[in-house]
Amino acid sequence: MKTASLALVHRAREMSRLLSQAGKRRGKFLRVSSIGVAAVLISLGLLTGCSSEPEKPAEPAKPEVKGPELLTARSGFQKTYVAARGWSQDARPYRVESVVTSDANGRDGKWAAWRASFASPTSRSAKTFIWSGSAADGAPSRGVSFGVEDSYSPTNASTTVWDGQFLKIDSDQALATAQKHGGDKILEKTPDTPVTYVCDWNRNSNQLIWHVIFGSGRENSKLTISVDASTGEFIRVEK
Repeated sequence: MKTASLALVHRAREMSRLLSQAGKRRGKFLRVSSIGVAAVLISLGLLTGCSSEPEKPAEPAKPEVKGPELLTARSGFQKTYVAARGWSQDARPYRVESVVTSDANGRDGKWAAWRASFASPTSRSAKTFIWSGSAADGAPSRGVSFGVEDSYSPTNASTTVWDGQFLKIDSDQALATAQKHGGDKILEKTPDTPVTYVCDWNRNSNQLIWHVIFGSGRENSKLTISVDASTGEFIRVEK
């Protein structure tokens, strides 16, 4: 009886030892398996990082380059007139002229900039306003700008003010008249010749006159034609 009991105890201990060893082997297997899975995941992550290219930053949008806005004289004058009346309620023009820029030539009666000079008879002051639709180098800034205020004398014949309603003939119409009196021959012979414009009041004839200048200015004009700015009639060849 005693011998049987000892045999059972011995067998129980042996079973316990075997179960303990099996548990240790199972735990080690699980640890190894976990380490293996982690290694695989890390490897996949490294491969993914190597194969995918880094995101490129979005390129900033390029600013749109705006071309010149070309206007005839009356349209450009109207823009300066609004600004001039803001300066002085009795402002009246005494000269309108084109401004030469590299992005226009005036051969259709249009320029990308126009200058208008105004005087205030009551305050005896004068001011020049420029409208610009040009972005060319050296051109006036886009929009309407103005110069410094200057003194004005009503006795000065070269700055005689006139009513804007007299300006009925636009620069393109004045050009059409000038073309019929020699301007077409100038442009046919030298097609790169710019056409510039000056409008002012002539006290001697008491009329508003367009001076259509085939050249960049009066000093280097190949031909200058006078045209009535109210009727569009040819007046004379100045040069």
